[in-house]
Amino acid sequence: MELKINDKNKTFDRPSITIQQLIDVELPTKQNGIAIAVNEMVVPKNQWEHYFLSPTDTILIITATQGG
Repeated sequence: MELKINDKNKTFDRPSITIQQLIDVELPTKQNGIAIAVNEMVVPKNQWEHYFLSPTDTILIITATQGG
């Protein structure tokens, strides 16, 4: 499956993938302070395990950072 993540194409060796599986692969050490938008719609974290992505989806991963 090929997905567009933060304006870059990424290929996965699975026929389907959930948002949670995507996060586990892309950001395995950072599970907090993340927001996900699929096709410009924010997906609540409580839906990540059950939200299956499609090859036509555009995903935006936003991570919070500290600074001043």
